[in-house]
Amino acid sequence: MRGDPEIFKRRVERFQRLLRENEVDGAVIRTLSSFIYFTGTKWLRPSLLIPAEGEPVVYIIKGEAELFREKSWIENVVEFQRVEDLMAGIVTWIHGNGFQRVGLEFGIERDAYLIFLKIFERLNPTIEIVDVLDITMGLRMVKDDWELDNIRRAGKIAQRGMKVAEEVIKPGMSELEIAAEVVRELMLNGSEDPKVYVSVTPRAHAEPFRDLRVPENGVVTVVIGADWNHYYSNMARTFIVGDPGERVMRAIEVKEEAYRLALEETRVGVPLNTVEKKLAEFFKEKGFADAYLAGYTHGVGLLIEEPPITTIV
Repeated sequence: MRGDPEIFKRRVERFQRLLRENEVDGAVIRTLSSFIYFTGTKWLRPSLLIPAEGEPVVYIIKGEAELFREKSWIENVVEFQRVEDLMAGIVTWIHGNGFQRVGLEFGIERDAYLIFLKIFERLNPTIEIVDVLDITMGLRMVKDDWELDNIRRAGKIAQRGMKVAEEVIKPGMSELEIAAEVVRELMLNGSEDPKVYVSVTPRAHAEPFRDLRVPENGVVTVVIGADWNHYYSNMARTFIVGDPGERVMRAIEVKEEAYRLALEETRVGVPLNTVEKKLAEFFKEKGFADAYLAGYTHGVGLLIEEPPITTIV
């Protein structure tokens, strides 16, 4: 597996301690990023059951247990063939252990669907459901050395992707063609699930369109999320094409000044919204108040955007 198994065992132990402190008997982890955080590997349709005390259990589709054990430290793996078997296994785990309060993550990721919550409630009408998202994200916000090394490696991959973007952007190229070249470079360098956004129009974090093309005179914004061992770095650059005009060039200059201001003001102990207010005032002074999209930073980790997320909240 990737990483020292002891890293992931300690994470589960810390999580279990917090479950006990919050009087939660156990948790059903369905969000993919938290599944990776505790197991050490990405898997389709994950189901991880963590009791407040005892060994965790993973439910895996039939025929995948052997490979999963190679990529994770968890030995207690149960195979299922039908979704009904998975749900029955979870119900048995809850009631067989006499659990009364069970944690779920109320997230928005793949496999954390609302329908799962509805089915869970119907099958467990006497169980109190507790949102444990604050607990998992509270653990995940503090990165250890191994995590930081992964993010730095991901950053180097993102740099290579951005270099390719700089080389291929030309008038007439579509957003999709640019994104395809960048994604290829990222994957060839080991990024398994890259995120690439390309915009030739004033759109933030734009999914690339095949029918939007680079103009003769304008700007192209490229945002790259590259991952290494499932940990992301995030990089954004604006490329100038031809002569986009005086106001556009002025906007780019002001943005670069704002970036330097953000670096100076972002320090340990300083609330992020304090920096945000200074940036908003700065753009107002420079005459770009109406063009500034609030939200100057966000956390990275097992998601390209994870708490703290001032770009969303």
